Amino acid sequence: MSYRSSALFEQLIERLVNWAQTRQDICAAVIIGSRARIDHPADEWADLDIILVVTEPERYLSASDWLKSIGDPWLSFVERTATGDNMERRVLFQGGLDVDFAILPAGELGQLQQSGWLPQVEEVLRQGIRVLLDKDGITARLSALRPAESPPRAPPMQNEFLQVVNDFWYHALWTAKHLRRGELWWAKGGLDSHMKWNCLLPMVEWHARVTRGWDLNTWHRGRFLEEWADPCVVQGLRGAFAHYDEEDIRRALFATMGLFRWIAKETAEKLGYAYPAEAERHVTELVKSCLSA
Repeated sequence: MSYRSSALFEQLIERLVNWAQTRQDICAAVIIGSRARIDHPADEWADLDIILVVTEPERYLSASDWLKSIGDPWLSFVERTATGDNMERRVLFQGGLDVDFAILPAGELGQLQQSGWLPQVEEVLRQGIRVLLDKDGITARLSALRPAESPPRAPPMQNEFLQVVNDFWYHALWTAKHLRRGELWWAKGGLDSHMKWNCLLPMVEWHARVTRGWDLNTWHRGRFLEEWADPCVVQGLRGAFAHYDEEDIRRALFATMGLFRWIAKETAEKLGYAYPAEAERHVTELVKSCLSA
């Protein structure tokens, strides 16, 4: 039996439910993510994502002693949820069972009924939920906020497209300058963090949708990118990341510039948008000049 088998997670879930039923401040517990999905369901490497709807959120964020009622925690820390504006407690239990407890104040559900979920949160909920505990019907409201079908996707507006393009080329030169100074940490961060996550990824998503249809599921934060992105993009990414080495950062920077240039130009053409070719040419010349001196 795998050390991360579904049976071990189910045992942990059962302990969670039994404990939560005794807590007056816990209103509901819901599984989201891969262990509630039908499309791309959990494999042996998947973690467990749980929303805890509580009346005293600080109790679960400021202390970790409550985890011992569920299992044997090896380590735990708090961070902002990957989607939305809430906080979560991430835990590694004995046996390598990793669980993320997103702590949702009970009072927020009423507000969300009025304002709606953030789009990225809706996207996660839309993939599936599994209700573990519901003491007062609160998850009915949660389910009501989860559309049965994805809302129609729309192409980016011209200014949104240009925002990403201009951001990319600005930081291409920014990265080259830091590399020229010998600041490898900053240069690699600019290249493999900001330029990839904030610029290249949204452009890859737009390119996939404009090519294959705007209802294409590109998931979130690059999940399953190897399945939905253009195969040429996936191949190009193989050479777009750098080692912590001056020459390799230089190589990867030019590879990333070439990949982005192709994707952005093709996306602009298909959308009927103008592409700032002149500005890109100036930046490319400056990057080459900066790194060849």
